[in-house]
Amino acid sequence: MAKEGPNWDGLLKWSIAHSDGTGNPRNLSEEDRKWFMEAMQAQTIDVVKRMKEITLVMQTPDNILQEQGVTATDLQDMLDELQEHVESIDMANDLHSIGGLNPLLKYLRNTHANIRAKAAEVVSTIVQNNPKSQQLVMDANGMEPLLLNFTSDDDVTVRTKSLGAISSLIRHNKPGIAAFRLANGYGALKDALSSESVRFQRKALNLIQYLLQENPNDCHVITELGFPRIMTHLATSEDPEVREGALRGLYELSKGKPVKTNDSIHEDSEKLKQALQERINDISMMSPEELAAVRDERQLVDSLWTAHYNEPSSLREKGLVVLPGEDVNELPPDVASEVLVSPLRGSNRLGEKTEKKDPPLLLGPGP
Repeated sequence: MAKEGPNWDGLLKWSIAHSDGTGNPRNLSEEDRKWFMEAMQAQTIDVVKRMKEITLVMQTPDNILQEQGVTATDLQDMLDELQEHVESIDMANDLHSIGGLNPLLKYLRNTHANIRAKAAEVVSTIVQNNPKSQQLVMDANGMEPLLLNFTSDDDVTVRTKSLGAISSLIRHNKPGIAAFRLANGYGALKDALSSESVRFQRKALNLIQYLLQENPNDCHVITELGFPRIMTHLATSEDPEVREGALRGLYELSKGKPVKTNDSIHEDSEKLKQALQERINDISMMSPEELAAVRDERQLVDSLWTAHYNEPSSLREKGLVVLPGEDVNELPPDVASEVLVSPLRGSNRLGEKTEKKDPPLLLGPGP
């Protein structure tokens, strides 16, 4: 088991004992300075040690873990701890250095769905806004098991978490985007939109918006694949995030020009008009509180109507696009970037104290 963490109580007593109460700085001896620095660095050293211990467990064959009494729940808890550690970009990059990245990627193929899902979540944290770890995962062929789980896993949570990891992996990563496109990623996203899982639909819609912003020419590709009809249907979803995500996707498509005009495109346009009119009718009946909650949706509906039918929507005539006191935005705000950025990675957590947890370790030969 891991040893006790730094002696913070002793450090506090030392600080008090070396304070003369005046607030003036005190010169430290070289010995005291060395002791103080070692004490302050002990927590970081302990985190690296814990990651090495977790790596040892991930490298251990399943039958040995079973002999040791390690359960799937134990492994999931261990991955929870690992995720906390790799929220730091430095620790995320160190995981490869200590030999833990490849064992983690192997957990994406674990027989337990909960472990596959959690492993994908850890990978997502590692690569989030981290070009170095993105490249390390790509070099380790980590895209392959993520794509496999995203497209064909029997568990929808695994598929959703894998899509989240892919989104983090290919963000601002051109080789990753290229690999995703070559692997028929758009076809898999279309399947995700047809899922009954709201969370799965949300993640797919957010990634679609990001990809279209990065590669506007792909508008033609997903139009040919039939995305507009599916997103038009989702634009009337009962889930507000799905509804708004579908409207954003349709808005990105409206910036591109159709490859050709035919009966199918005309039919899709009529269905879109019906869906937008339905949302206009619903929005028109909302209370002031409800209107404030769908501000972005109001602007999106009006922008889409204007883009497709060359006239303002009736929402504008009723004064419901921009309410009194609201700022005027020329275009609907972009939330794809916000959705795809981890709040954990975005915050400064390096100074926080890590709670001690004991991962399941090998204790000797089994019974």
